[in-house]
Amino acid sequence: MKYLRLLLFPFSLIYGLIVVIRNFFYDAGLFKSRQFDLPVIAVGNLEVGGAGKSPMTEYLIRLLKNDFKLATLSRGYGRETKGYQTATATATATTIGDEPAQFKHKFPDITVAVCEKRVDGIEQLKNDHDLIILDDAYQHRAVKPGLSVLLFDYNKLDDLHLVLPAGNYREPFFGKWRAGIIIISKCPADLSQDQLEKIVNDIAPQPYQQMFFTTINYLGLQDMAGNANETTIDTDTTVFLLTGIANAQPLVNHIKKQTLHVIHHNYPDHHRFSLKNITKLADEFAACASQKKVIITTEKDAQRLGEQELLPLVKQLPVLVLPIGISFLRHGQEFNEIVTEYVRKYREHHPIH
Repeated sequence: MKYLRLLLFPFSLIYGLIVVIRNFFYDAGLFKSRQFDLPVIAVGNLEVGGAGKSPMTEYLIRLLKNDFKLATLSRGYGRETKGYQTATATATATTIGDEPAQFKHKFPDITVAVCEKRVDGIEQLKNDHDLIILDDAYQHRAVKPGLSVLLFDYNKLDDLHLVLPAGNYREPFFGKWRAGIIIISKCPADLSQDQLEKIVNDIAPQPYQQMFFTTINYLGLQDMAGNANETTIDTDTTVFLLTGIANAQPLVNHIKKQTLHVIHHNYPDHHRFSLKNITKLADEFAACASQKKVIITTEKDAQRLGEQELLPLVKQLPVLVLPIGISFLRHGQEFNEIVTEYVRKYREHHPIH
């Protein structure tokens, strides 16, 4: 399939040219890019799909939330509402999007907001917060963040750097120059020094760019309410895996280290689960003769399972959630210091905030 997409290369040239011209207009000041008088950290990637933006955003929240009053601001992809919205404790994927709902449920004491126009969203938040973290905003040039964190998925580093539609890049690879920090995400935990150096040479960061490497850290199983669950997965367990994320393969690989009996109900990223989808899952689960069986989903997918029309059926199923975090392979403390120092210095120079 990916080779058939190469037939679309002429359209990629057109799309790429449009993106390059657009970025040039922003860089030259012909299009307005707003800079705000408070720290703004943007997290994003060049490709469509998942590179670990949400786990990185959550890492930043944990790093900063105890010392600063922070807000996250997202577009709110897949929500049915429009304009600026602030998440409440009962927020759902329908009202604010699955990832913002996840942030709010995990960090109820921070402000979680969504707005298609990030400039408008920041205007609403800036007077009451010390900093704002923009989720999935690397291509949102209308805002000029003080610090941009750009992620590359380790598993896709060898793919062709082609823009849409022949490839998966939203903008050309050289767009990485705008980042202050580059992170290679989803690395194997045993990444060697030689492999690390090769990646650095391939990415070729600029002297002003810091580069780090992270790996996925799978946490303990939880129930839908976020409470720890003691269920264990072993070689006799049949796992029904329900996902609607960009790349579920690392999760599948992780579960298959514990059991080879995996039945994967795989849907596109941000898929809004229907009653038909969950009924199919429930029927297959009931028909499974395994003595030990369980349903596992991701945190992001769990937000979409909480919709009102699905809840009666979902509550009848033993659905467990597998949360993930990230760990730095090297120099994690250095990353923490760069980020916290950026926020502190900005606030020192702008004492009004």
